[in-house]
Amino acid sequence: MLKTLHIVAVTLFFGAGLASVVLKLHADRSGDVRDIAFALRAVVFADWVFTVPSGVLLPATGLGMVWTANYPLDTPWILGGLALYVVAGVSWIPAWLLQFKMRDTAERCAREGAALPPEYRRWTRVWAALGFPAFVASVGAMWLMVGKGFAFSG
Repeated sequence: MLKTLHIVAVTLFFGAGLASVVLKLHADRSGDVRDIAFALRAVVFADWVFTVPSGVLLPATGLGMVWTANYPLDTPWILGGLALYVVAGVSWIPAWLLQFKMRDTAERCAREGAALPPEYRRWTRVWAALGFPAFVASVGAMWLMVGKGFAFSG
């Protein structure tokens, strides 16, 4: 059960992140403030429904499996996975908070029929710059979990 929940959580965590990037960047490219506001509402919603719960489930189910299998916490692939999870979280949380600002700004501009402020492009660059290490860390953690000890065996 723990393994199934863990796999579902990682799928939702990773999938929601990729979908959010595609949706937001596609809407930004359109230049239509209404599309951008819609996309950001969807991105924030998806994070609340999928990313946040799965982000909580990942360490809970992962540590539950470690405890059940009686692995020491200082096993290199476990420590590496936990470290990459922390990197992903430290990168993702500020990007997540920035999404609220972008959403609120886009919604206001859409209501008022106004253009997005120049800061919006900077916020998007910061959002993408924070998302990149979160993505790389997530892929790295998945690689460690799937490969387990293979990555560290000599």
